[in-house]
Amino acid sequence: MSAIVYLNFDGIAEQAIEFYSEALNATEVKKVKFKDFPQDPNYPLPENELNMIMESSIQFAGGKIMMSDIVPSMKSVTGELVKGNNILISIVNEDKQTLENYFSNLSVNGHVIMPLSHTPWSSCFGMLVDKFGVSWKFNGDADKFLDNIVSGK
Repeated sequence: MSAIVYLNFDGIAEQAIEFYSEALNATEVKKVKFKDFPQDPNYPLPENELNMIMESSIQFAGGKIMMSDIVPSMKSVTGELVKGNNILISIVNEDKQTLENYFSNLSVNGHVIMPLSHTPWSSCFGMLVDKFGVSWKFNGDADKFLDNIVSGK
């Protein structure tokens, strides 16, 4: 079983898909637009919403992120989108070079909260907020740290 992070955007999902696919060296990218499915004649979408992303996924390094747009005509059901403050994506990878690459790529036009560095709980830890307002945490050996805590070492 795996956890998959799902990100919603306000009409910019396609830009986010392109950015994350490149930054994370995605191995597979799937995207479906609202226009790719027959419209319900009782609830047709406005023309300007048909090119928005209904659902997408990118796969990278054994992980997956899914994304979509919240179309304006659905906001009465979904509510207003709050940009990034309810999401944090954690990447755990023992390959320090991979972490450094992801961190560098995702920090472009973003804000580094804590640069990658050695901490008491990790040999390589850092945090940033990317240009889309999504928070990221990087950890080189979180599993070892948690295993040691659980086993009392």
